[in-house]
Amino acid sequence: MSTLAVHDHGIVHHEEGHEHHHKATFLNTYVFSQDHKMIAKQFLITGIIMAFIAMTLSILFRIQLAYPDKAFPLLEVLLGRFAPGGRLSPDFYLSLVTIHGTIMVFFVLTAGLSGTFANLLIPLQVGARDMASPFVNMLSYWFFLTASIIMLSSFFVQKGPASGGWTIYPPLSALPTAMPGSAEGMTLWLISMVCFVGSSLMGGINYVSTVLNMRTKGMDLWKMPLTVWALFLTAVLGVLAFPVLVAGIVLLIFDRSFGTSFYLSDIVLGGKVMPFEGGSPILFQHLFWFLGHPEVYIVIMPAMGISSEVLSVNSRKPIFGYHAMVYSLIGITVLSFIVWGHHMFVTGMNPFLGGVFMITTLIIAVPSAVKTFNWLATLWRGNIRFTPAMLFSIGMVSFFISGGLTGIFLGNAALDINLHDTYFVVAHFHLVMGSAAIFGMLAGVYHWFPKMFRRMMDERLGYLHFWITFIGAYLVFFPMHFMGLEGVPRRYYAITEFHQWDHWLNVNTFITWSAIMAGFAQVAFIVNFVYSIFWGKKTVQNPWNSNTLEWTAPIEHHHGNWVGEIPTVYRWPYDYSKPGHDEDFIPQNVPFSQTMSSNLPHDFEDNPEGLEEYTKWAIANKTNEEVK
Repeated sequence: MSTLAVHDHGIVHHEEGHEHHHKATFLNTYVFSQDHKMIAKQFLITGIIMAFIAMTLSILFRIQLAYPDKAFPLLEVLLGRFAPGGRLSPDFYLSLVTIHGTIMVFFVLTAGLSGTFANLLIPLQVGARDMASPFVNMLSYWFFLTASIIMLSSFFVQKGPASGGWTIYPPLSALPTAMPGSAEGMTLWLISMVCFVGSSLMGGINYVSTVLNMRTKGMDLWKMPLTVWALFLTAVLGVLAFPVLVAGIVLLIFDRSFGTSFYLSDIVLGGKVMPFEGGSPILFQHLFWFLGHPEVYIVIMPAMGISSEVLSVNSRKPIFGYHAMVYSLIGITVLSFIVWGHHMFVTGMNPFLGGVFMITTLIIAVPSAVKTFNWLATLWRGNIRFTPAMLFSIGMVSFFISGGLTGIFLGNAALDINLHDTYFVVAHFHLVMGSAAIFGMLAGVYHWFPKMFRRMMDERLGYLHFWITFIGAYLVFFPMHFMGLEGVPRRYYAITEFHQWDHWLNVNTFITWSAIMAGFAQVAFIVNFVYSIFWGKKTVQNPWNSNTLEWTAPIEHHHGNWVGEIPTVYRWPYDYSKPGHDEDFIPQNVPFSQTMSSNLPHDFEDNPEGLEEYTKWAIANKTNEEVK
């Protein structure tokens, strides 16, 4: 049972007679921990490991694309039967693409990003001792780890891991005999994803419950940092959208194992007519993309919230348009459920329906544009500190703009029909979703590393990491736009089979070496990360002079976050560089009565007693000629 039986404005009541259950041991402190801070570290470290695995897979298939006719004996030594003669087999190439995409989208950018920062920040920033259910929170990590192990274990089955792309479209995913990657590897993929969805649902319900029910005194919704808003709405998206994927997977398992025909009809395999009729693979696409497009925002919204916080803190300015930022997040959350059809313009859907999806897709660009404008306005004339976290946040905004602009092309049905399944799509989503989300995640790691590990990361290695990764990402993905415009298709094992694209081989080689360069930059990050955990410079209480509540908690961690009473919140989290105050930041737990010289009438919109007190002070001190 959790130590945190009751949460009452900073008072923790321990259940009598149960203290002996909570004696600190290695297992319940570092392995089966119910402390949200330790669970955040577990999610982060597991996510980093999965990211390095996915990056390695991408370099392997990029080598194939750069040198499609060249053999590398080392590949046969490393991969055995999957690289006969030193060349990747076509089936294994598709498996690498599939598992790379699956790991990055779900295991790194969903669980690694949300799992880390929702666990770390939600209780600390809303003023809670822990999550609503610490035990379920612990289970969410172990389901995630189980899913990760099952997914990676598919590399060790006879026919190899799942193929067919990370979207696992039928019939390749529904017929175990369709190709080697449709066999046991696909079964393991499906089991892994069911475990993963279980983890996401447990985490999401916990995050929503904590935000709604466990905020400290004074912390109303309009005093929450944008990080909490983003993580809260991300959790809502996941709770509503992920069950649909499970439904689609269950029907897929029925087709694979029990002879049903939900997704199959009129299939001929190896010259033999299969006994399936009445199903439709388009049904699976509808179920998958009903999750799949909210999933895009499940990935990017935490990065948006993190970057909003980091940009404001390091610009020493209030975030521009706080209410507009919140409403745009809510708008994205709602609209993301009615745009999934833009992934399916080429399926033969009714043109009227395609027009509806095209309109909703273009409308969802509006709240995204609002956020972009507000980030740029926050940076404008700010007293900017270029910390590694700030650089990665600015990089996130850059990728979101450059990748988002190409989304306008793909959201147009007439243009998408020509660009669909070309490298243009790869370039678009790797910039707007992949690179932007990764940069938001890295910004969060650099910014909250002192809170997680009580030490500082090395800034010089951080700068090296940023610049090589930033330049490398653009060198990798920007040329792909031009390949896509000429019709070069994605997922092809070797484009040299089509001589009209021979001139793109040199570009593929350039992209591959750029990817290897960006990959080496991550070595600087991992060295910095591991070294700083053990030997980095010890942090101070509030190293960034930030306003949010997590920096009021003691440096030394303990389960419960604050010793004694939890701080009461009096103000919003973005009181930076306020005229009249002797410092350029005012933490949320500082009462207005202590900052009279910097108070403004609108600070008391919901506090008539405070406004009356401020008015009396202003008249007495003649700070305003007229006080309304």
